[in-house]
Amino acid sequence: MRYRTALSVVRGAGAAKDGTRHWWAQRLTAIALVPLGVGFVVMMIALLGADYDGARAAFAHPVAAALWILFTVALFHHAQLGLQVIVEDYVHSLGLKVAGIIAVKFAAMALGAACIVSIIRVSAGS
Repeated sequence: MRYRTALSVVRGAGAAKDGTRHWWAQRLTAIALVPLGVGFVVMMIALLGADYDGARAAFAHPVAAALWILFTVALFHHAQLGLQVIVEDYVHSLGLKVAGIIAVKFAAMALGAACIVSIIRVSAGS
């Protein structure tokens, strides 16, 4: 017989003991993406019509490059968390589910790393 209430089971994050951390990470990355996304849109509008040298000069400032990297990390981590939930909810074969989650994680890491390398190269002027 169990002596735990339904609330204590929910607070324990369920059987996987991981749901609360995942939920919080997704919400925090969403909150971080709001100001970073607004900054992205503002900078893209400001760079309309600029040539490569003008765009590179905008990225050359260390604060701008750091904000772009933060935006990239938050964006790909948020996307990875969301796609992982989709795979977990809609793929019913265990093997395909595990393969899908691994593929999503590797794709997010590879694309995020490619973006960060590009940001560093543009900001460094190479």
